[in-house]
Amino acid sequence: MLYCEKHRMVLERFLALCPPQGRILDAACGTGKYWPIILDAGRSVFGIDQSQQMLLNARAKFPDVPTEKRGRQELEASQAFDGIICMEALENVSPEDWPLVLSNFHRALKPGDLLYLTVEIESGAAIRAAFLAGQQQGLPVVEGEWAHEGWYHYYPAIEQVRAWTQEALFAILEEAEGSRSLPRRHITATATT
Repeated sequence: MLYCEKHRMVLERFLALCPPQGRILDAACGTGKYWPIILDAGRSVFGIDQSQQMLLNARAKFPDVPTEKRGRQELEASQAFDGIICMEALENVSPEDWPLVLSNFHRALKPGDLLYLTVEIESGAAIRAAFLAGQQQGLPVVEGEWAHEGWYHYYPAIEQVRAWTQEALFAILEEAEGSRSLPRRHITATATT
């Protein structure tokens, strides 16, 4: 598996805080890249993704792991998981949907259980240039949105991520910076009541 060592380290710390034999939701799981770490830690995993092809690839590698074609915005589970990870995926969520996604995560967790997410980081100058380019193209972008020829990413300010996380009734336990080659903020939070 190809993943950043920082991702592995933070994920292992997150899993150590989850209940033994806990059930982990991998939201936007892709091909199950992080499932070996979760399974090796003695936890079970349930994967959701919007891409049927990604799920087919995940099932081919991990036929015993249940999956469902579902977006983070469509998650309806209630207190079904002991932990949720959403890694390398939130950059595809628009600013309008961030509060919904975080609220869905909160509802899907049991009180006191954990969320681990990563937030992609881009330089302020690049974000500003992308915003101005989007405006020049007549796109309805806000600061942090990057839309170009069918490609979309959203880079929220970390202060905004913290505010949305708290509004969704999470308490941030830990934040860590990613590697230089994969600039991300790693956030571990607990579901409050």
